[in-house]
Amino acid sequence: MTDKSHFFAHLARMKLINRWPLMHNVRTENVQEHSLQVAMVAHALALIKNKFFGGQVNPDRVATLAMFHDVSEVLTGDLPTPVKYFNQAIAAEYKKIEKIAEQKLIDMAPEALRADYAALIDGQQHSDEEAFLVKAADVLCAYLKTMEELSAGNKEFTLAKKRLDKILKNYHSEEVDYFISRYVPSFSLSLDEITQDEFDSPTGSS
Repeated sequence: MTDKSHFFAHLARMKLINRWPLMHNVRTENVQEHSLQVAMVAHALALIKNKFFGGQVNPDRVATLAMFHDVSEVLTGDLPTPVKYFNQAIAAEYKKIEKIAEQKLIDMAPEALRADYAALIDGQQHSDEEAFLVKAADVLCAYLKTMEELSAGNKEFTLAKKRLDKILKNYHSEEVDYFISRYVPSFSLSLDEITQDEFDSPTGSS
C-alpha cells in the first residue's frame, strides 16, 4: 500500500522562510532554526515549571508542539508584525488564514499519521498550559534575537526589544522570570566570556 504525501516536503521548506521581514538583519534567521530554538526553550520552561513551581506538564510534548508552532508559514509566509497587528480586524483575519493553512497541512499528512500530526498542529488540541509555554518560548526567542542584533550594533531592533520585554513582564510567569533572570544574561556575552566562565567553574558548570 502506498501513502504518498507532500507533507514532509512542505515542512522542509521552513528553512526557506526568513523571519523579521522589512527589518534590516545583521544575521538572517529562518523559521526552521527559530522553531528549533523555541522547542529548546519551551522544553526548559516546562522543566522549570515542574521542578520549581509545582507543574505537571510534559516537557517532551511541549517541545514537540513548539517544533510545529510555525509550520503554517510554509503556506502563508511570515507576515511582518507591524502588518499582522496593525489593527484588530487584520489580526483576526490573519488568525483565520493561519487556521486554514494549518488544516491544509494536516490534510496533506499521510492518512495513517494524520491524527498524530493534527494533535501537534491544531491548537485546539493543546491545553492552555501547553499553549502558554510554547507562546512564552516563542516570545523569549524573539527577545533573544533582538538582543543579538543590538549587540551587533543594529539599532533597528531597539523598539522590538522594548515591546517584547513588556510582553514577557506582563506574563507574570514564574518559569519565564526564572529563565530570564538566570539564563538570558549569558546571551549578551561573547564566546570567550561564556567559555571562560566554564573553565573557571570548579565543576565545569554554573
